[in-house]
Amino acid sequence: MVNTPTKALAPWLGVIADDYTGASDVAGTLVNAGMRVVQTFGVPDPAMLLHDVDCIVVSLKTRSLSATEAVQQSLAAAHALTSRGVRQLYFKYCSTFDSTSEGNIGPVADALRSEFVPEGQITVVAPGTPALGRTVYNGVLFAGTDLLQESSMRHHPLTPMTDSNVLRLLQAQTATPVGSVDYSTIEAGVAAVQSRLHNLREEAGYAVVDTLNDGHLAVLGAAVLDHPLVTGGSGLVGGLAAAPGLRAQPEAAPASRPTGPAAVIAGSCSEMTNVQIDTFRRMRPCFVVDAVAIAAGQDVVAEALQFAREHLPDGPILIHSTATPEEVARTQEQLGKARAAEITESSLSAIAEGLVALGCRQLIVAGGETSGAVVRKLGITSARVGREVSPGVPWLSTETSPGLSILLKSGNLGTPELFLDAWDHNR
Repeated sequence: MVNTPTKALAPWLGVIADDYTGASDVAGTLVNAGMRVVQTFGVPDPAMLLHDVDCIVVSLKTRSLSATEAVQQSLAAAHALTSRGVRQLYFKYCSTFDSTSEGNIGPVADALRSEFVPEGQITVVAPGTPALGRTVYNGVLFAGTDLLQESSMRHHPLTPMTDSNVLRLLQAQTATPVGSVDYSTIEAGVAAVQSRLHNLREEAGYAVVDTLNDGHLAVLGAAVLDHPLVTGGSGLVGGLAAAPGLRAQPEAAPASRPTGPAAVIAGSCSEMTNVQIDTFRRMRPCFVVDAVAIAAGQDVVAEALQFAREHLPDGPILIHSTATPEEVARTQEQLGKARAAEITESSLSAIAEGLVALGCRQLIVAGGETSGAVVRKLGITSARVGREVSPGVPWLSTETSPGLSILLKSGNLGTPELFLDAWDHNR
């Protein structure tokens, strides 16, 4: 791995991400802005050496935990980051605002505000990420050209999104009043945004910001550069990184990654992941993991690893549990939602461990819950972040498992050809 010394005396930004794939998304955005980034999995131990780093991204699995647990872990991450000298905290959630009416975006943001934001200062809420097709107009969130509630997110098995109004979604999760900054104010420039935020302090603690394009992100980034806490998807962090006064390292070499046997583990049931699987299966061998068969006693893990022994030497393989929403519903009806999820993630993570033991050195993992299970099973605690192969999906060179590179992909991200094309990136 090549390390170019950074000019930063301490990391300027500390990101607290509510899932692993979202953490990779924001880390890739920062690398694209010229920052040197390390992603940790879980709260970093004080003894962990993080050198030549501008930004630290802490990956948590708090999106589907209880609000109490999510708050505890997020505060622990914030304290770990501030103890390393970071000047600004960024609470990163999904650009589709994945949450339930109880949280966890509101409770975590409230807890961070309580400890790190001076009384009377407003905190921006910016899920909009135009590079991923997520935009906010008059406080309403769009996924591509669809309202959020009319997109595939309405079928999400854990956090189905049935409302598109971000102000309403957040207000259901917090007692703190929620205001907004509309696109016309952002079009007027940095001073106009700062004035609007200043005036909102008398009536709100949060401000949902419109975001229609990358120019809006640049304005917003400059406007909140001195805020101790910012919240959003991966888009606004790019605006912060590009703001005047930050010393990006555009000459920094991306993290290297080894070549070697390659595999995909897919547990997402998103529309894009299903398209990526269909594209891959036309060219390369695939194996399907059936949770119902596993529950009935079939040793599907052993069968998957035998499949890998036969095909891994010849090129990338795919092992997946992904199914249509209808198939997922049938499985959940037979096994129960919690049992189906537990069987699937346990089996896929065991298969990932077996693949590495068989010599796999490049591993794509699709799906937030699956990514968390695999990373924990492999014992990965930190990774150096490389360039993105597609918006939101960078390769990670693991530091706790030298010689292994992993790509953690949120279900809806990437091109249809991602599982076929990712292997040649930056070789």
